[in-house]
Amino acid sequence: MQSNNLYNKYSDYLKNKYGEKIYKLPVHIPVTCPNRDGKISCNGCIFCGDLGVAYEFEGNREDVVSQIDIMKTKISKRYGAKKFIAYFQSFTNTYLKTEIAMRYFKDSIQEDIVGIYISTRPDCISDELLEKLYILKENKGIDIVIELGLQTVNYKTLKKINRGHSLAEFIDAAVRIHKYNLEICVHMILDLPWDDIEDVVEGAKILSALNIEQVKMHSLYVVKGTKLENMINAEEIKLCSKNEYIERAIMFLSYLNPDIVVQRIIGRAPKEVAKANWDSSWWKIKDEILNEMSNRKIYQGSNYDYLDSIIKD
Repeated sequence: MQSNNLYNKYSDYLKNKYGEKIYKLPVHIPVTCPNRDGKISCNGCIFCGDLGVAYEFEGNREDVVSQIDIMKTKISKRYGAKKFIAYFQSFTNTYLKTEIAMRYFKDSIQEDIVGIYISTRPDCISDELLEKLYILKENKGIDIVIELGLQTVNYKTLKKINRGHSLAEFIDAAVRIHKYNLEICVHMILDLPWDDIEDVVEGAKILSALNIEQVKMHSLYVVKGTKLENMINAEEIKLCSKNEYIERAIMFLSYLNPDIVVQRIIGRAPKEVAKANWDSSWWKIKDEILNEMSNRKIYQGSNYDYLDSIIKD
């Protein structure tokens, strides 16, 4: 662990693994979500907008190759980047027939692409797809990471936010993904108003017990036009304070297995799309979290002593 030993930073992990800085290329394909098209619900999660995260999108959704070429040229020119990760980002990227999904994933593979990251839901993972992804990984020598949106381990909160799945589906997906030697990144929202700090700590424990490889920590941001925004305007719920998020983030990290790579410790969203991070810059809040951890001598895994037997020799 680097980053002054406070947490297992994603950029350090990438540089150690690939020998240089790696850049993600957002890729968007014509896909929706079973929580939006009527399979499970038509309403979606209460915080999800119509665009998903497509504000970063450039190019034709049908043409993965051109999307990658456009973004690669843009990022290479700006940063001198040479190696990339293709990130299938918006909505549920495995909510397709397997042969169609695999066509998109295969189209993303180029000589300078070192990995494919696929954002999806725990209830949209089939063994058929996992087997084909494993074969692709082995044949092409490319890393494949499945990014699962969980958000919370509190099954009551999952209902409140209209996720359309429970904790059980997540655990099942994680176990089956690992059977095919693929890695997992889990998205967690730490300041959901129905959760408390015990839920956050339990989340860190469950991810650690399941040997999850990576995690993304998010604060709850309010996308315009969503049910979440309506609930806030109607004073049905009250959002957590910035200080509460900072405390939850610190406790989450302290109980998290130190081997788990942390992609981010707070999310970000453009002001045009959402109200986020208490009208503060995400990096300022990140600095506050790290400064507080340093002052209190807390680091990722400092409370990681709860697995294995309580009986010690």
